[in-house]
Amino acid sequence: MVKNVYLDYASTTPVDPRVLKAMLPYFSKKFGNTLSFHDKGAEAAEAVEKARKQIAKIINAKPSEIIFTSSATEANNLAIKGLALANKNRGKHIIISSIEHDSVSNTADWLRTQGFEITKLPVNKNGLVSSKELEKAIRKDTILVSIIHGNNEIGTVQDIKLLGNTCRKNKVYFHIDCAQSFGKIKIDVEKDNIDLLTASSHKIYGPKGAGLLYIKSGILITPLFHGGEHERNLRSSTLNVPAIVGFAKAAEICWKEKNENKRLSKLRDKLITGILKKIPHTKLNGDLKNRLANNANITFSFIEGESLLLELNLAGIFVSTGSACSSPKLEPSHVLMAIGKNAEDAHGSIRFSLGRWTTEEDINYALKILLKTVERLRKFSPFKGKS
Repeated sequence: MVKNVYLDYASTTPVDPRVLKAMLPYFSKKFGNTLSFHDKGAEAAEAVEKARKQIAKIINAKPSEIIFTSSATEANNLAIKGLALANKNRGKHIIISSIEHDSVSNTADWLRTQGFEITKLPVNKNGLVSSKELEKAIRKDTILVSIIHGNNEIGTVQDIKLLGNTCRKNKVYFHIDCAQSFGKIKIDVEKDNIDLLTASSHKIYGPKGAGLLYIKSGILITPLFHGGEHERNLRSSTLNVPAIVGFAKAAEICWKEKNENKRLSKLRDKLITGILKKIPHTKLNGDLKNRLANNANITFSFIEGESLLLELNLAGIFVSTGSACSSPKLEPSHVLMAIGKNAEDAHGSIRFSLGRWTTEEDINYALKILLKTVERLRKFSPFKGKS
């Protein structure tokens, strides 16, 4: 009998039953439009404001600083384009890292076509951004630094407090993409000198269709959508009340169940150790110490990652070859290339991401199947002569 072992939680998570329960009334009973001037509208608006307060408390922000969006991708676009367009008279230079999610790097590339200058900071072999390199890159016309907090592919976690201090000292706005780290790592926007922050619901056992952007009070943002007066005129569109309620409930559960990280770290380390010890020609990608509790990105030399992924899929193990948002691409991962991998090794890398329902039995099964599968694939690999 084939087991089902889901190890792709970084791509998306199942909705927690407790989250679904909180959402259900807002589909058919409490279904009002938040801008309607009647009891049904007020009921929906009250639920959204409660959600705003719940999430704001988690990151030590004011409720008025939380803007709900449809996704982290939308929030990243609003943060970067919105700030750039609103502050272009101050300068047109923006800094990002070389390992950003596509929603940040592609947004920055678009701004380049609008006359902005983009600097992509290099990272070290573990994917860490140097605060010294950041300080060197900041110019008089720099208006924004955008850095991913926990990398979606290799799991490396940046020292945002140090980077935030560098930005604050140089009077540059600091945005962090927390799609993978929100709910897993404690974040304090005040202590960490964060001006803008992005997070996503479906990465923390909430529904798809909900994200957020924290915008520090006083920062000017040009809206991308024009319509009604939703979200302080910064994000026009009728609010997805069920998804927002679910997002807040999911965040609340993550906040309360803090021991989950310890459990996941233990399982993650078991998986990493098992692979590196039992399967030759393997290497962990990302920083060993500063990494997300649920992430293990491994290079399996002399085989193609896509072939390994498909073989694991047949055995009921679901993994990823990189970011799910860019998995249809044939190019090697820009993140793995940025940390010094060659194209062959980048194509031979697999991301395992654990979650709330991952068990030790799942890890044991994955290790057992991996050992057999890698050995079999290498026998037929065109790269086998190199081993």
